[in-house]
Amino acid sequence: MKLRRVVMQYFKSFLLWELVKGLAVTGRHLFVPKITIQYPEEKTPLSPRFRGLHALRRYPSGEERCIACKLCEAVCPACCIEIESEERVDGTRRTTRYDIDLFKCVYCGFCEEACPVDAIVLTRNFEFHFEDRSSYIIAKDKLLALGDKYEAQIAADRAADAKYR
Repeated sequence: MKLRRVVMQYFKSFLLWELVKGLAVTGRHLFVPKITIQYPEEKTPLSPRFRGLHALRRYPSGEERCIACKLCEAVCPACCIEIESEERVDGTRRTTRYDIDLFKCVYCGFCEEACPVDAIVLTRNFEFHFEDRSSYIIAKDKLLALGDKYEAQIAADRAADAKYR
């Protein structure tokens, strides 16, 4: 019995049995239809809950939603959000500085979940890049501009998400 096993092992190594098995797998998949997506022209569907680039939203009146409660800063596991605030003349508190360091961000969505006024959101935009390292810190004005740009999509995603709750 042991001799038979040694002989089989010798023939398998001599005939490159593992290579033959690998080529058989390749041969089986050679004629199967491919499912390649031609990326810039074709896009895969995204979930309404996809988490991409951050944005700050405004109320329909145009006033920013963020009340500087700093819950998003506190809940962020990567400590990538920095907020500074001051009290306005009417007694409300608003942010003077709202920075997100995208090098540190893990796109977990905790900041979005912690926000009581739905001010910070993660959009569906995943096609973004930066030319230099300093651009990875997104400031408040850029976040508000992104919120204005993607507001229709954000509102549609919120409506779709509310339907499933």
